[in-house]
Amino acid sequence: MPGKSHLYRPVVEWTGNAGSGTTDYRAYERSHAISAPGKADILGSSDPCFRGDGTRWSPEDLFVASVSACHQLWYLHLCANAGVVVLAYRDEPVGTMIEDDDGSGRFAGIVLRPAVTVAAGSDKAKAISLHHDAHRMCFIANSVSCPVSIAPCLVE
Repeated sequence: MPGKSHLYRPVVEWTGNAGSGTTDYRAYERSHAISAPGKADILGSSDPCFRGDGTRWSPEDLFVASVSACHQLWYLHLCANAGVVVLAYRDEPVGTMIEDDDGSGRFAGIVLRPAVTVAAGSDKAKAISLHHDAHRMCFIANSVSCPVSIAPCLVE
């Protein structure tokens, strides 16, 4: 049953006109800025394999990071509610994208690899099992078509 509705309205503005617009595939930069009132800009580009600037965030980077961040936020929430005290959380997710011969493509999957440190006395089994619940609750993971799996570990 649908509940509340939330709107998100960032502005994505291309900043890569090198003087002649898109007169040629090599004539323009893929640079852009993502902004929203009251937030720091995110400087973006395409992936370097698509003529982008590797020092900027690509849509692919942001996609994988969004899945990871959403899982993290749900996990921390659920741990706080369950009395599991998280002291540290670090994820190094891996997203695999497949590019087709015609240039189109899709993500084949994302693996989240959260390494979590919990306080002494926290229920370690509960700490691991809450990743399943966080995954089930994650807005972003529930919205993507590629598989998202979690390989959590506890850091001693």
